[in-house]
Amino acid sequence: MVGRRNERRFRCRDLYRWVTPVIMGFLLFLVYSTVMIGYRLHSRSSFDKDNTGSNFIDKDLDWREHQALESVRSLFTKEASINLCCFRSPFVATAQILTNQRLTQVLGVLNATTSTENPLSLESLKKKYHSVVTSSEGNEDKMVPDFGHGTWIGKGSQALNDTPEMLSERSLRHERRVKRADELMNDDTIHKFEKAALARSRSVDSAPLGNYTIWKNEYRRGNNFEDMLRLMQDQIIMARVYSGLAKLTNNLALHEELETQLAKIASEEESSDTDQLQRVLDTIRDMGQILARAKEQLYECKLVTNKLRAMLQAAEEELEYTQTYTTFLTQLASKALPDALHCLTMRLTLEYHLLPLPMRNFPRREKLENPKLYHYALFSDNVLAASVVVNSTVMNAEDPSRHVFHLVTDKLNFGAMSMWFLLNPPGDATIHVQRFEDFSWLNSSYSPVLRQLESAAMKKFYFKTDRSESVESGSENLKYRYPKYISMLNHLRFYIPRIFPKLEKILFLDDDVVVQKDLTPLWSIDLKGKVNGAVETCGVTFHRLDTYVNFSDKHISENFDPKYCAWAYGMNIFDLKEWKKNNITETYHFWQDLNENRTLWKLGTLPPGLITFYKLTLPLQGKWHLLGLGYDKGIDVKKIERSAVIHYNGHMKPWTEMAISKYQPYWTKYINFDHPFIFSCRLFE
Repeated sequence: MVGRRNERRFRCRDLYRWVTPVIMGFLLFLVYSTVMIGYRLHSRSSFDKDNTGSNFIDKDLDWREHQALESVRSLFTKEASINLCCFRSPFVATAQILTNQRLTQVLGVLNATTSTENPLSLESLKKKYHSVVTSSEGNEDKMVPDFGHGTWIGKGSQALNDTPEMLSERSLRHERRVKRADELMNDDTIHKFEKAALARSRSVDSAPLGNYTIWKNEYRRGNNFEDMLRLMQDQIIMARVYSGLAKLTNNLALHEELETQLAKIASEEESSDTDQLQRVLDTIRDMGQILARAKEQLYECKLVTNKLRAMLQAAEEELEYTQTYTTFLTQLASKALPDALHCLTMRLTLEYHLLPLPMRNFPRREKLENPKLYHYALFSDNVLAASVVVNSTVMNAEDPSRHVFHLVTDKLNFGAMSMWFLLNPPGDATIHVQRFEDFSWLNSSYSPVLRQLESAAMKKFYFKTDRSESVESGSENLKYRYPKYISMLNHLRFYIPRIFPKLEKILFLDDDVVVQKDLTPLWSIDLKGKVNGAVETCGVTFHRLDTYVNFSDKHISENFDPKYCAWAYGMNIFDLKEWKKNNITETYHFWQDLNENRTLWKLGTLPPGLITFYKLTLPLQGKWHLLGLGYDKGIDVKKIERSAVIHYNGHMKPWTEMAISKYQPYWTKYINFDHPFIFSCRLFE
């Protein structure tokens, strides 16, 4: 018995220990809620008393007072008091006493704030500012008369303290708004807006899709002849669309009518009558009528869309072919010799063979091997181009007598080249003309280029005459079929020390350059052990070595840096002593042998030059050599005028009809157009 009693006692104690905190927590929560509600109601009453510029003006105060009182009373019903008394604990009794006291205070505050006798009560404030609320209804901004200077009640009854100037601006703005509203509500204004809307609606043709409403509007406006032509071109396109759809749907009558109209337009385009404008207008009208009927019979969005896409694809393919063929013809024209130059060459060759042998020798031959003079190397088969290079150099030289020109050509042009400079010697300068066929050491056993040019594979690559293949290959293959690449004149630059064994320094010039300054200072430049002095052409991402040679080949990738900066041929100063010391010609032969199948680079001399003179080129200042006059139409004139040498590299050579006209005078000013041979061949006529 004692054990059971002790066990029940322990259970009650445990239950008491567990229930007591729960009851205490509930009571504390109830007390806290009661206090907070009373405090907020009291704070609201105090706020209403102190803040006369608050937002109570637009509120329904009776409703809020009623709700607040009902909420507080519901917390303290008799049932709640009974429930509180059910817990026999001293804490419960204490909480009940505190709650009753706080309830009395809250009710007192509420009664005070809602009493009509209290001057700061809600009812008093409502009565006091009833007129203000009434006057501010429906307006965004109104002055509050009792608030004193600078007080403004904005939207939401918020009081803003502003200066008299700002109050005046607001009043003016409000007056303008009222005035504008009155104007908009005026019957005359409404009528005006209605007329404008009707006018806009008339300008928009609301006919269904396919009636070509834009064309009709343009036809009605139709003051510009070019607009009419563009309109007619659009109609031609749609006529072709519907003609194809008519044939597809076996509507042969409409198909025949559309084809007849298209043929009529084609025949009118070839005519040149004076009443062309009226005929265009008539054609547009007739075609519009036919297209309207075609739309009614054939229009279907999917079919028209597919037909237009097919026409667009066909036009793109035709454009691509035309561009390729244009490129083909452009490059072919740039590489062909103009008739006037061919005439000049033939006449000079004839005169040379009629000249007695003793008169074929050039004067001052003793200067040809003097290393103290300024020597130039020029390899060309173009008589007129070579004469411009020599004349421009001599005319801009301070002391022409110290300049020596070594001109090498082929046997076909040797007579014309010699005769020209015999008839037109370069003043006090010295010139000598040679033909490379006279170099006994230059043969296929010594030069890999000559050996490769004589191979059957190379002849097939260069002289294959299948026109369709040439057109389809476009600029890429034709570019490397340039006759200059198969001419040994283009590769003589790698044999300069063998051609001029007694010289120490020489300036190499291409035949498509013009010299505008004295080039004498180039011989005094210290090349610092380098072989070649040239102007670099590399930019941020272009004209690097990897754009010229094939770095997928291990011979290239293992020996060269792909980002090595490229430089330009056309004006190069060579140190022939360093050339021989570094075995430049043998290095060139090594790489040329490896490229027999054109796997390291395509043809030309710049790629082998870049790897042959790799890390043996000294960059020169850009003012010495300006490139791009044969392709770039945007070169600054000031940059051209301050450059020592300008280079017409590209397809638009200055002696062809394709030349860029604004650059041509820099070249033609060194030609004597009154010369009897030039005049008789009608050069540039």
